[in-house]
Amino acid sequence: MNQIKLIILMIVIPQFLSKEMRGKDCVCDLKNTDPAFPENKLRKVVTNVSHCTRTITSEKMLESDRLVLGLRQRISQLDDNVKTLEKEDDRNVYGAVTLRIIDLELAEIQDLLDKLNKTTRHFQKLSIETKTELSNMKDTMEELEKFDNLQVIKKERENQRIKMDLEQCHKDLKPTPPTPTISPEKGHCGLGKIVRVSGPKTYSLTVYGTSYSFGAWGRDANPAPGDENKYWLVVLSSSNVYGNFVRRYNSMSTILLGIGHTDTYISSSNPTTNTIQGPNMVMYGNALYYNCYYTLNVCKFNMTTRTVSTVALPKDAGYNSVYPFAHLGTIYYYTDMDFAADESGVYVIYATTSNFGNVVIGKVETSTPPVLNQTWSTTLHKKTVTNTFMVCGVLYATRYFDKDTEEIFYSYDTKTNTERYDLRIHIKKVQTNIQFLNYDSRDHLLYVYSDAYILTYEIVFQ
Repeated sequence: MNQIKLIILMIVIPQFLSKEMRGKDCVCDLKNTDPAFPENKLRKVVTNVSHCTRTITSEKMLESDRLVLGLRQRISQLDDNVKTLEKEDDRNVYGAVTLRIIDLELAEIQDLLDKLNKTTRHFQKLSIETKTELSNMKDTMEELEKFDNLQVIKKERENQRIKMDLEQCHKDLKPTPPTPTISPEKGHCGLGKIVRVSGPKTYSLTVYGTSYSFGAWGRDANPAPGDENKYWLVVLSSSNVYGNFVRRYNSMSTILLGIGHTDTYISSSNPTTNTIQGPNMVMYGNALYYNCYYTLNVCKFNMTTRTVSTVALPKDAGYNSVYPFAHLGTIYYYTDMDFAADESGVYVIYATTSNFGNVVIGKVETSTPPVLNQTWSTTLHKKTVTNTFMVCGVLYATRYFDKDTEEIFYSYDTKTNTERYDLRIHIKKVQTNIQFLNYDSRDHLLYVYSDAYILTYEIVFQ
C-alpha cells in the first residue's frame, strides 16, 4: 500500500485553502486573504522618531534661557550707565564717551533681541511641526495595530491597566510607611560597572576666559536644602597654583553665562595660610575640601561660617609636587593630593614613600575638624595617573592616551580590595589637558576643568 504524504500548514492569520491531488501526494495551497503588512509605514515612523530626537535636545531648549539671562544682564548694565550719565554728565568729553558706550550697549541689546525673536520663531515652528508629526505617527501606529491579529498590544495594555488598578487598591487598603533612606554600601550601590563615558554634554569657557587654565568646578555632593541646583567654581588665579575664594552660581545657565554669582573668600591674601593649593578639591556638605597651602594638611572650609579646620596626612605623604599627577609629556604640579566624593562621603587620594610612591586612598570623616579614617594601599604608581574619581566606593584612575583622548584604565574596589588595569574606557577631550575631574553621584556626570574650559560627561553604567 502506497503512503500518502500530507503537508499541514498551521498559521494564525486568515487564510484560504484549496486542495488538489497530484499523483499520490495531497497538496494544500495557501492563499492569504489579508493585505500585506505596510513595512514602509513602520520604517517611516522610526525615521521620524529619530529625527525628533536629534532635533529637540536639552541644549537647544536652554538656548532661549541663555539669551534671556544675557538680555537681563545687558539691560541692567545699560540702566547703571544711564544713571551714571545723568548724575555725572559734564556736557563735555565724559558725556560723549558715556553716550557712545550706551549706544554700543543698545546695539548689543538689539542683537540679543533679534536672536531671541529668531529662536522663539524657530521654537514655535518646531512646536507646530512636532505636534503634526506626533499626530501622524499616532494615526499610523493605530493603523498598524490592526495587523496585530493576536491582539498582543491590546492585551498588554489591559494587563498594565489591571496592574495599576491592583497597585492602587493595595495602597488604599494597606498604606505603607515611607521607606527609610539607606546609604548605599561601598562598591555595591546598584549602578553596575562603568561601560562608557559619553559627551561632552556641556562645553564652555569660564567668565575668566583663557587667563586661568587651572581650576575646578561642580556641584555639592551632599547639598543643604535649597542648594541642590547650585554650582561652584574655583580658579587658581595666582601662578595657576593658588586660589583664595569660591564662586557660586544658582544654576547651570548662570555659570555658563558667568552672571549672578556670589564670592566667598577664604582669605584676602593669596597665597597664605589655609588657602587653596592645586586644582584638586571637592564640595561636600557646604564645605570645600582641598590641600592647604604649602602643608601636608587637608583643609575643610565651611562656606557658612567661613572658618577652616584641618587634618594632617601621614608624615611620609607627598606634597609640593613630590608625587603629582603626570604623564610622559607633562607634570601637573601641586596635584599630590586629589579629593573625591561618592555616595558615602569624601576621600583623599595621595601617595607615600612607605608605599613606594603608589596611590593610597583615605576616607575623610566630615566632622569638624575632619578626621582621616580608613585607608587602602594600592599598587598604582601616582605619577602614571592624570586624575582619579570615586563611584560607589570604587576608585577609578585616568591616564593620558593622546591629545584627543583620556583613558580610564584602572580601578580599585575598597569593598573587595581588588584592582584592575584593563578597563580601556575612553573620554573624548576638547582640550589637550584635564586639570580637574570629579564624579557627581546625584546626576552621574563627570565634571571636568580642561585648559580654562568647563565640561560635563555622562557615565553610562551596565
